[in-house]
Amino acid sequence: IDRTLEPLRAVASLFYPALCAVCHAPVKRGDYVCQDCLDKAQRIVAPFCAKCSEPFSGAIDGEFNCANCAHRTLAFDAAVAAYRSRGVVRFVILQFKYNRQLHLRHPVAEWLQEAMSDGRLRGRNFDCVVPVPLHPARLRERGFNQAELLAKILGQRMNLTLSRALERTRYTTTQTAFDRIDRMENLRGAFRLRKRIDMRGLRVLLVDDILTTGSTLSECARVLREAGAHSVYAVTAARA
Repeated sequence: IDRTLEPLRAVASLFYPALCAVCHAPVKRGDYVCQDCLDKAQRIVAPFCAKCSEPFSGAIDGEFNCANCAHRTLAFDAAVAAYRSRGVVRFVILQFKYNRQLHLRHPVAEWLQEAMSDGRLRGRNFDCVVPVPLHPARLRERGFNQAELLAKILGQRMNLTLSRALERTRYTTTQTAFDRIDRMENLRGAFRLRKRIDMRGLRVLLVDDILTTGSTLSECARVLREAGAHSVYAVTAARA
């Protein structure tokens, strides 16, 4: 991350008003998205899949697992997301992730924090927070790992140790072209535990920005479980 620009931004902020990242309306200093835009974010509400948070438009009372989860083995205990990756939420995450708008990690981290209030996570104790890693080539290309920046903020707020327990060993083709089954195959063996990392008995909170099919999170969780993790819950800011 280029720290040399931060003093320039600080000086610029004295002369230019803070603007919403989405609609460019004036916002209070320290805010990044205006309330009108935040109000348009599509919150995930029940009924949704207990395993992967996939919303369901029908009338279902009580806990259920969607067809996506019923026909495959997912290694995480549950993957929780606060919002759908649509409109404002998707725009902010993509600006942060691909356009180097690093200040937007703060509103995205707020959405992560909201997801922590979900009944599957609320009141649960964790020993560490683990970000989904990028392959070194992708990291060089992007300059930062968005999941790690988010995990760092969340870990500080929850007083949890940030553990870079995982590394990505294989540069996989972008997942967007694959269906659920092919995604799992594409990711098989793509992650491993870093050397001298002990996960035995730990309750892990796995962090990423967007949950699509859960294949990436599941593969990471599988590696952590094989290393002895007691439990692996995943949290993301948004669900596709």
